[in-house]
Amino acid sequence: MTIKTLSSDKLYRASELHGLPEDCKSTKNLTPLDEIVGQERAQQAVEFAMSIKEKGYNIYAIGRNGLGKRTMVLRYLNRHDPNGSGHPQHDWCYVANFEESRNPKVLKMPAGRGTQFKKDVEKMMTKLVKALPLAFDNEVYYSRSEKLKNQLDQKQQGALLALTQEAKEHSISLTVTMAGEYQLVALNGEEPHTEESFAQLSDKEQKVFEDTINALEKKLRSIVRELTELEEDFSEKMQKLNEEIALEVVSHFIHDLLIEYKSLPEVKNYLKAMRKDILENLDIFLEESEEDVALAYATLDKKMPRRYQVNVLVANDTETKFPIVVEESPNYHSIFGYVENATYKGTIFTDFSLIRSGSLHRANGGVLLMDAVKVLERPYVWDGLKRALRSRKLSVSSLEKEVTLSGTISLDPEPIPLSVKIILFGDYQTYQLLQHYDPEFSELFRVTADFEDEMCRTDESEAQYAKFISSIVNDNNMLHCDRKAIARIIEYSSRQADDQNKLSLHSADIANLLRESNYAAKSSNATMIRANHVEQALHSQEKRVSRLKDHVMQTFTNGTTLIDTEGAVVGQINGLSVISTSDYQFGAPNRITATTSYGEGGVFDIERSVDLGGRIHSKGVMILSAYLASIFGRSSRVPLTTHLTFEQSYGGVDGDSASMAELCAIVSAYSQIPLRQDVAITGSMNQFGQAQPIGGVNEKIEGFFDVCTIKGRHAAQGVIIPQSNAHNLMLRKDVVEAVEKGEFHIWAISHVTDAIEIMTGKQAGQASLDGTYPVESVLGQAQMKLNALRR
Repeated sequence: MTIKTLSSDKLYRASELHGLPEDCKSTKNLTPLDEIVGQERAQQAVEFAMSIKEKGYNIYAIGRNGLGKRTMVLRYLNRHDPNGSGHPQHDWCYVANFEESRNPKVLKMPAGRGTQFKKDVEKMMTKLVKALPLAFDNEVYYSRSEKLKNQLDQKQQGALLALTQEAKEHSISLTVTMAGEYQLVALNGEEPHTEESFAQLSDKEQKVFEDTINALEKKLRSIVRELTELEEDFSEKMQKLNEEIALEVVSHFIHDLLIEYKSLPEVKNYLKAMRKDILENLDIFLEESEEDVALAYATLDKKMPRRYQVNVLVANDTETKFPIVVEESPNYHSIFGYVENATYKGTIFTDFSLIRSGSLHRANGGVLLMDAVKVLERPYVWDGLKRALRSRKLSVSSLEKEVTLSGTISLDPEPIPLSVKIILFGDYQTYQLLQHYDPEFSELFRVTADFEDEMCRTDESEAQYAKFISSIVNDNNMLHCDRKAIARIIEYSSRQADDQNKLSLHSADIANLLRESNYAAKSSNATMIRANHVEQALHSQEKRVSRLKDHVMQTFTNGTTLIDTEGAVVGQINGLSVISTSDYQFGAPNRITATTSYGEGGVFDIERSVDLGGRIHSKGVMILSAYLASIFGRSSRVPLTTHLTFEQSYGGVDGDSASMAELCAIVSAYSQIPLRQDVAITGSMNQFGQAQPIGGVNEKIEGFFDVCTIKGRHAAQGVIIPQSNAHNLMLRKDVVEAVEKGEFHIWAISHVTDAIEIMTGKQAGQASLDGTYPVESVLGQAQMKLNALRR
C-alpha cells in the first residue's frame, strides 16, 4: 500500500499576515476600510445603477443575511453624491386649493425654503388676525358705513312716505308687525278698527275700505321689492367697503412676501389666490359667526385659520444634497404617506394640513432602502411601489380608498413628481420568485447586485481583511486587536468558509466574534484583544449552542449508540454524517452495515424502503450499485441480494456522502474480509469509483475524533476523506496536534479502491483483460465467492 496520510501542516492553514508590515502590531496601526471587503462586483453594480437616471434602474441586492449588504451600500452612498451639484433637492409643501378643497395643491420649493415659507405665512397671518379687526374698528370705517346706512334709511322712508300719506287720506294706517312685515289697517278715527266696530259699518263702507286696502297692497308690494333692491344695493356697497378696507390691510402684509418669493411662480400664484380668498372670507377674521370661526381655528396651535396654513411635507436642509432613507417597517402608510383625521365637537373632518409624509416622500431625489421580504409581506405595498415607479408620481391616498373598503369622502391631493432609486435587499429565493411570478419586476429592477459569500485567501486579501477588522473595531469603539488576534480571526473566517484558500465574507459573524472577544478582553481587564480572548469567545459561542452535540456524545459514552473504534468486522463500517441545528453543526459517526443473501444481485436500501432515505441518498445507492455491477457483473448477474442500512438511524438520511462507506461494507460482505473499525470514512463516488468531494468535512473528522476520545484513543485511528476535500481542512487544534504526534491519521484518497485497501489492509486488486482480479486481492476474493455461487 502506497497511500500516505496527510501531514499536520495540510490540516490547518495558519495566518502569517505576510501582507502586513512587520511594524504593524495591532489594528490601531491599520487604516479602517470605508467599504465592505471582497464585494467589488456588487459595488460596481450599485455604482452603475446610481449613475443612470432613466426609469427602471433600481437595484435588487442578493445575498445571505449578514454579508454586509446594507452597510456596503450605505457607505458607498454616504461617500458619493450621485446627484452632484446639478441636482439640488427640494422642499414639498401642501397648501389649500381655494377653488376645490378636496384637491390640495403642492408647492415645489428649493431646499430650506419650505420651512421658511411656512414661518413667513404664519407670521403674516398672526399680524393679519389682529390687524383686520382693528381696521374695521375705527371712526373712518364707522362714518362711511353709517353714511351708507343713513342713505338706505332715507330711501326706504322716502319710498314709504307717499304710500303712508295716501293711506292716511283714506283713513288707513300703514304699520309694521312684530315679525317685521308691513300691514294696512282701517282706522276708526285715530284708532284702528276692531272687529266689532268694523262689523257695525255698512256694507258699502266695508266695501270701500277693502277695495282701498287691496289697491294700496298692490302699491306696497311694488315698494317692498324696491326696498329689497335697496337693501341688496346697500349690502353690495358694504361688501365693497369692507373689501376696500381689507384689501388695503392684506395687500400691505402680503406685498413683502410677493417680492421675497417672486422667483417662484407657483408660490406667487398661491399668495395671490390667498389674498383673494381672505377678502371673500372676512367673517373668519371679523368673528361674525362664532361656530364657523371655531371650526376654522380647530387646530392645536390656534394661531391662524386652518385654510391658510402651509403643510411642509418634506423639509430638506440646505446642505443636504442626497437623501438616503432606510425603511425598517415598510407598510403602506409608512411608505406612501397618509391623511389623518381630526375631531371637533364629535365631528370628524380632514384637510390638507393633516397630510403626512411617507418614506418615499423623504427619499424623493435620493435613495430608499428596504428589505424585500418585508415589502412583500405587507398587503398592497408591492403593487403601490410598482405603480409609483411606473408613473414616477407619488400620490397620497388612504389605504381604505385603495381597497374600496370605504365610500367616505376623502382628499385627493395633487401628486408629487417622483425621482427615486429603490434598493431592495433579499435572498436568491425571493429574487427567483419575483422573476418568475412578476413580469414587471425585471423592468423596474434592472440591476442585480450579487454579493459574494467568500473571497480568495492571499497575502493581499488577508491584509485587506485585517483592515476590515480594524473598521469594525473603530466603528464600535472596541479594544484594538493585536497581530495574533487578527490572525486568529482570519483563520476563523477561513473555517467558516470551509476552505483553506477562502475567507468568509459573512461580516455579521466576524462582528459578533469581535464583540464577544472585546467583552472577554474587558472582563479580564486587558488593554487589547489577544488571541486567547478570541479563543475564549469561540469557546463560549460553541458552549451556548452545543447542547444537542453534548446529548449525542453522551449516547456514545453510555453505550446507547453502538459504535466500535477498534477491531475489524465483516460488512460493518463507520460512516460520518453532519447534524445541523439552526445555528450550529457538528459531526458524528454512524454504523453502516451490509448483509447478503442469495438473490438477483440488487442492493436493497432499507432507508429508502421505509421512507427514511432522501432522494440524494437513493441516487448514491444506485450509483454504487452501478459500480458494483461494472466490476462484478460484466458477464453474468451478481447472485447476491444486499441489504444496506444505517444502524440506529431514526430521523432520516439524505446526501450521498456515505457512498464509498456503503460500497466498502458491501465488498466486505461479498468477500467476507473484515473492515477496520478504528477508521471512519466519508466521501461520495461516481460510477467509475472516483472519490467526489462532500460537505462538512471538518465537522465529520472532529466528530469521529471526539468519539474515539470517548471510547478510548489509540494510534491507529483515523478518517478517510476524498482528495478533493483536502483544501477544505481547517481542523481543531487538538486534532492537528494528534496527527502531528502520529496519534490520529487522515487519508485523502482519489478512488474507492484506495479506501478498500486502507479498511482491509489488503490490495484491492486490478482487473485483467478478461475481467478477473488477483485471487489474493479483496475484489478477487469477492469475485471468487460470487463465481462459486454462480456455479
